[in-house]
Amino acid sequence: MGLAPAAHGGNRTGRMFTGDRSGDWLFDALHHAGFANRPASAHRDDGLRLLDAWVSATLRCAPPLNKPLPDEIERCEPYLLEELRLLDRVRVVVGLGRIGWQAYLRARRRLGLPRASATPRFGHGEATTFEDGVTLLACYHPSQQNTFTGKLTRPMLRGIFVRARALLERA
Repeated sequence: MGLAPAAHGGNRTGRMFTGDRSGDWLFDALHHAGFANRPASAHRDDGLRLLDAWVSATLRCAPPLNKPLPDEIERCEPYLLEELRLLDRVRVVVGLGRIGWQAYLRARRRLGLPRASATPRFGHGEATTFEDGVTLLACYHPSQQNTFTGKLTRPMLRGIFVRARALLERA
């Protein structure tokens, strides 16, 4: 669960995280953990297939300066809620960035899903387990701001998805 399709990535290509640097990092990590059949996504007809995974976002279009206003989040929320209603076998969610992580927590409340066993905290690698067995993993967003500065490294991102895979295999 991320923020939004990037203006020059998902908005241009028609597939989330496709055709931008964040997607390069994300699909590499998904592939490394066995969630994608290939390590990169250039366009929507490139043969990429996700395995046991779904990529979604809080918003449906890129907000100015990647800082959505509360009313933008609210206007897009019905689409996210419907998407989550349709995904009835979710066991692990990775919140990419605080906004994606918060959106998932808010969506669970709106959908009336069981609460967390402990107060959720965002921080890279933090995990929250809900009474229905779903685990939410917090991950810094693979934005250039985070990857260029080293706040998020490839091993850190890959590690989150390896952990998600291990959680799925235990379920």
